[in-house]
Amino acid sequence: MKQRVSALLREKLGREVVLEKPRDRSFGHFATPIAFSLAKELRKSPMVIAEELAASFGDVEEFASVESVKGYLNFRLSENFLAEYASWALQNPAEFATQKKNQKILLEFVSANPTGPLHIGHARGAVYGDTLYRLAKHLGYDITAEYYVNDAGNQIDLLGLSIQLYAREHILGEDVEYPEAYYRGEYLEDLAQGAIEKFGKEIFSDESRQKELAMWAKDEVMKIIVKDLGDTNIFFDTFVNESGLYADWDRVMQKMGDGVYEKDGKVWIASEAKGDDHDRVVVREDGRPTYLAGDIVYHNQKFERGYDHYINIWGADHHGYIPRVKAAIEYLGYDSSKLEVLLSQMVSLLKDGEPYKMSKRAGNVILMSDIVEEIGADALRFIFASKKSDTALEFDLAEFKKQDSSNPIFYIQYAHARIQTLLSKAEVSKDEIANASLKNLGEQADTLLFDALLLPEVVDDAFHSRQVQKLPDYLKSLAASLHKFYYDVRMIGTPDEAKLLKMLQVVALSLKTGLALMGIEAKNRMTKEEE
Repeated sequence: MKQRVSALLREKLGREVVLEKPRDRSFGHFATPIAFSLAKELRKSPMVIAEELAASFGDVEEFASVESVKGYLNFRLSENFLAEYASWALQNPAEFATQKKNQKILLEFVSANPTGPLHIGHARGAVYGDTLYRLAKHLGYDITAEYYVNDAGNQIDLLGLSIQLYAREHILGEDVEYPEAYYRGEYLEDLAQGAIEKFGKEIFSDESRQKELAMWAKDEVMKIIVKDLGDTNIFFDTFVNESGLYADWDRVMQKMGDGVYEKDGKVWIASEAKGDDHDRVVVREDGRPTYLAGDIVYHNQKFERGYDHYINIWGADHHGYIPRVKAAIEYLGYDSSKLEVLLSQMVSLLKDGEPYKMSKRAGNVILMSDIVEEIGADALRFIFASKKSDTALEFDLAEFKKQDSSNPIFYIQYAHARIQTLLSKAEVSKDEIANASLKNLGEQADTLLFDALLLPEVVDDAFHSRQVQKLPDYLKSLAASLHKFYYDVRMIGTPDEAKLLKMLQVVALSLKTGLALMGIEAKNRMTKEEE
């Protein structure tokens, strides 16, 4: 709707127009302050300009009224416009809230080291990234979801060592001395048992085979990660392994030119010249590449694939890492403004008001799979999408286990199911509902219909602002309006039954589409215990 109104105003006024939604719905559906921006150019007061502009819209059939209020132009959409748009949406549900964009985007997210199962910090970035991906897809972008597998470096060596030490202590019964840093958790037992089946117990005592064990184990951990993501309805189009990139190292270093230099036996990137705090080490004295080295090769590979825009979702602790990666991109000869880095804050969990206990299976973190098992994937996705990703998030699991209106995902699901129940009880036929006119619905029904038709604007705004929480906020508000309407207005068996049920079908479409964009399937009915 907003796009259509914007296009009409652009055509009539010959310029782009800022559209706002009045807080007081009695002022209309949309408003614009354009008269204020024209005041200097036309040398008239905004109120005079607004009155003149309002008078010029008498022949535009999409508007029931255009009024001047204190210099603002307020637009009320016509019943015909809303009715036609609603009918089109019901006839073309797959196209509702979609657009056609001519842009290729590479979205990289999660990319957790394959050294253990995903924890809730990873889960937040995963849900945020997947929701952005779904929004972009719906809006017509050619977007690729990618997982960068950090399967090279110290953390993988440490995985092999941790399995060997665990097995020697718990399977071979030896006394072992653990280093200061190592991986722990019951998942190591599963890896150790799998290693016995694959290699035999002798691999645990042979230090020369530690790398072989580690490379096998990281693939097994990736299977766990992919399963945990799939259980939460998150899937990737492509996976890129860091270990496969270093064959291109020499060529990439040549591309970097003067961006890298040698000093004190190390290789450095001159990132300070590009806005970083200081230059960074890329290769250590012993020839081992740093974490940054892999990212340089990876981002070169990304940009060589020729996308229009690149989005990375990183943990908030990576904030200081952004300037050095952007510096590398510049030295590689690319436009670093094409890389957008979004940050995801950590999560703190409560259960009945008390801190949630760490997982024995992971050793020292709360596992994503534990939370999915406790409250379900839908609730987890809703929670993590419902607050701005770069702000701290604390929530109590108990609230999302409740089967009542205090649980927002239940509240929204119940709104959709409630509409399906009404439709199943209809005393009019499906054809009567489909052919019903949506005129003269009444003020409350008109408002609900308008709110339901706002989904396209919400989807567009949520993606372009990168604030996916705007979608669950909208769905909660729409569900609240639906529940109120249900209690306020009798529908079944009334003269207006067909048109009111048709209007509710539009509400259901918006709820279902919005939930799908959050990776959640709308429910058509609730269990008896939930009702």
